[in-house]
Amino acid sequence: MSRPLLQEVDEYLALRRAFGTKLEGREVPLRKFVAFLDGVGEAFVTTTRALEWALQPAAASMCQQAARLRHVRLFAAYLHAQDPRHEVPPPDLLDQRSRRTKPYLYSTEEIDTLLRAARALPSPRGLRGDTYATMLGLVAVTGLRRSEVVDLDRTDVDLERGVLTVRNTKFGKTRLVPLHPSTTRALQAYACHRDRVLPVTLSPGFFLNESGIRITGSALHYTWVKLTIRVGLRGPHDSRGPRLHDLRHRFAVESLLGWYRTGQDAARRLPVLSAYLGHVRVADTYWYLEAVPELLQLAAKRLEDSVGRWA
Repeated sequence: MSRPLLQEVDEYLALRRAFGTKLEGREVPLRKFVAFLDGVGEAFVTTTRALEWALQPAAASMCQQAARLRHVRLFAAYLHAQDPRHEVPPPDLLDQRSRRTKPYLYSTEEIDTLLRAARALPSPRGLRGDTYATMLGLVAVTGLRRSEVVDLDRTDVDLERGVLTVRNTKFGKTRLVPLHPSTTRALQAYACHRDRVLPVTLSPGFFLNESGIRITGSALHYTWVKLTIRVGLRGPHDSRGPRLHDLRHRFAVESLLGWYRTGQDAARRLPVLSAYLGHVRVADTYWYLEAVPELLQLAAKRLEDSVGRWA
């Protein structure tokens, strides 16, 4: 394997991290790309080889292939600045438009069924069901990301003021998430139960398993899949089904629908929802208008009514 290029990968990643960029999922592909170049006897990045590598494996989606090429292109631009013999692939070689998965909008009944199934999870010490039911309920009523809910520490959950401090989010920012009084009471009840079962623990985490260890994102995902199978939202061997992340989508959609249905100015309040969800751009929140037909219809009607008043 080309040692100089491997060193370049290390220096490139170190530079990106120094500027605060999160690089989850990028280090391994770049190392595999360098290994690919070494395997075909190339010492420099070329557009042909970059495209050849990005299209592997053939079963990968177009979006995945475009993402692979995008990682290589950024790395190639870094290399080209030092040595022009490295080629920078053109940005339009592959369709890089993101195709977001259409959200599954859970009904209130489905969420209630899932929470009951979570609370009924077998548990030697009686804490497991309460932990997962409370976590899932919190995601449903706040729209937290999976990583955000598992990363909550006790010091991040202010039960007196009813406010969560969500730290080190997807985009490296911290935000405050105010809670409804009923949500605060549910978290208080869980905290009391947790502390009775685990009076002594070294973990700072708010949500713990019965060994006193923080619940991990993978454990939450695994449990979610099992619960959706148990309540009939997916088949026993169905890898594709309603996602945990769709609870976040439902929260956003229900918030927007509520504003439109009650005659509030949803467009003006959209930045508030965007900040609450931790979106970097309000455009990311506008996406729901095109993803959910009912929202698009309500927005169009609101616009028609507004134009009619001025006509």
